[in-house]
Amino acid sequence: MSFYTRLFLLLLLVTPAFQATAQSVAFTKDHFSDNREGLREAVRALKDGDNEYTADPPRYAQALPHYLAAQQFNPNNAGLNVKIGDCYLHSATKTAALPYLQKAAKLDVTADARTHYLLGRALHLSAKWREAIAEYQQAQPVGGNTRNGSSETLTANDLQRYIQQCRNGQQLMARPVRVFVDNAGPELNSADSDYGPVVSADESTILITSRRAGSTGGKKDAEGNGYFEDIYQSTWKGKAWSRATNLGAPVNTDDHNATVGLAPDGQRMLVYSGSNGGDILEANLGGSAWSKPKQLGSRINTKYHETSATYSPDGRFLYFVSDREEGSLGRSDIYKVELESRNPPVNLGSAINTAYGEEGVFMAPDGKTMFFSSEGHNTMGGYDIFKSVFENGKWSTPENLGWPINTPDDDVFFVTSASGRHGYYSSDRPGGLGAKDIYRITFLGPEKQPLLSEEDQLLASRLAPVKQAVLEPAVAVATAQVTILKGTVTDDATKQPVEAAIDLIDNKSGLTIASFRSNSTSGRFLVSLPSGTNYGIVVRQDGYLFHSENFDLPAGAAYAEVVKDVPLKRLEVGTTIVLRNIFFDTGKADLRPESTAELERLQKLLTETPALKLEMAGHTDDVGDATKNQDLSQRRAQAVVTYLTQHGIAPARLTAAGYGETRPVVPNTNKASRQLNRRTEFKVTAK
Repeated sequence: MSFYTRLFLLLLLVTPAFQATAQSVAFTKDHFSDNREGLREAVRALKDGDNEYTADPPRYAQALPHYLAAQQFNPNNAGLNVKIGDCYLHSATKTAALPYLQKAAKLDVTADARTHYLLGRALHLSAKWREAIAEYQQAQPVGGNTRNGSSETLTANDLQRYIQQCRNGQQLMARPVRVFVDNAGPELNSADSDYGPVVSADESTILITSRRAGSTGGKKDAEGNGYFEDIYQSTWKGKAWSRATNLGAPVNTDDHNATVGLAPDGQRMLVYSGSNGGDILEANLGGSAWSKPKQLGSRINTKYHETSATYSPDGRFLYFVSDREEGSLGRSDIYKVELESRNPPVNLGSAINTAYGEEGVFMAPDGKTMFFSSEGHNTMGGYDIFKSVFENGKWSTPENLGWPINTPDDDVFFVTSASGRHGYYSSDRPGGLGAKDIYRITFLGPEKQPLLSEEDQLLASRLAPVKQAVLEPAVAVATAQVTILKGTVTDDATKQPVEAAIDLIDNKSGLTIASFRSNSTSGRFLVSLPSGTNYGIVVRQDGYLFHSENFDLPAGAAYAEVVKDVPLKRLEVGTTIVLRNIFFDTGKADLRPESTAELERLQKLLTETPALKLEMAGHTDDVGDATKNQDLSQRRAQAVVTYLTQHGIAPARLTAAGYGETRPVVPNTNKASRQLNRRTEFKVTAK
């Protein structure tokens, strides 16, 4: 008899014996006659677990340790493994359910429909799409029934929805997006849950919510989800984040306090407070300390739950999530409200909101791109992150950000830097430091052909990188259409920081579209400027002459970050101020309409300071004939004087002087330098 024949006969003999052991083992004396003391302890643990599991509502977190103790004594009881799997499915580490439910299915080949459903959920959450669909198809709806004293409902529609989510997952996973997904590391993450990142537009500051030890109140959640929520802050140190520190009082209290939103300049923060059942509050950064959060009013906060919110870049509007009933399209919807008006919030409508839940809304600094999480649309399971753009008066069809950003579990609270190069969100995925961790997403350019090198990191974790075939270096990424202007306001003479008002003007309409303030301690400011507008930037403070800047950003202008420090000058004889929002056509001295807002500011200054006298000066670059440049500069200075005298300013208070190309502020060596030299300015001659 050959070796292979003997092996085949041996397998025939062994297989029935193996199958005989692959059965559910009950907690009875018949099976454990040699360890009755251990059996008594295991049965006691099982009973204690059932007391928690059958409560209404079930206390899964409290039941799990008892069940795991019983399972350590007897790992081969199908029903116990089902209960452990069910507990894990209701925890922050849902994927831990899979091995227990798979074992239960092997121990009981006649598993009921509910076991198939639970196994389907575990497979679904592990991105095993095909196997999950097969289990869902063997599950059955449950309606109006109870499970161990606790009501449980599973409709046919629910099962079909899960199956469709798996099919969505198959499609999205087959076309992964080109990103790095990096765990933000121990500087931000802890052994507990960390989530809800909000980041300043220039990516210099991040605030997160954490359930880690050391919380302000020291309280633990009754449902076993860790400590009460507190807010932590970190700053970017060039290559990594600093270790996150607890903000402490008055932002954090004995109750739940969570990050919701951050203004682009990092000076205002939206905070979720559990004190009143779930409200959104606002705190302001005064110098280096945050103020006590204040209520945002009854238009936003109701008897229902308001859970997340985001500012529009100009600060005029608030987008927020609420589960209020009036005007709702689903379990929770996204609304928009104008902060300074009395108008009621507006539901964003069916293009965004679904019959299910929406959450984690974030408006990008470009003012038109919104990111949000939804259980609807073409999610692959739980909440997925979507993107929609408001153009031509309507929202575009929400686009799933795709795999591996989205997973079968909840992916929420996604935010981006102004550049669009990086995103941050919280996710529960293998290799993390805790239940939920903060992840940093780096968006790559279009895919390029593989090189011959062997591997590179496509889906990255600091702890457990996933390796794939290497790609060529990332090509240029299409960046956001926004410019970040930041800097420091100081006193020109003392060089000390100044808290000043910063007005953002649409030069075409002449309207002030936003107002900000520099930080009272550091003088720092940051303004987000979406492309497509000719902006006038005016910095003003009592006791100083105003300072103006101009940014003419055509539609489609790519991301840029400009650092511009502003030295404010006091009103002294001899002080010179450049008027950067006075505009003329090339070679002409006719004031363009976009100059109106700047001229009105100058008129106001003269009206409020009756003794003030000014010399209006025109300057050109060195291109062209010097005599013609001199004449042009004189006519341009006179045009400003004429406007002011026509608007009530006495002619005796104004003189016009044209200096042509004789007083450049920088050498006329390139286009940018010549533009600086083409300027209109005023000099204080008397006060």
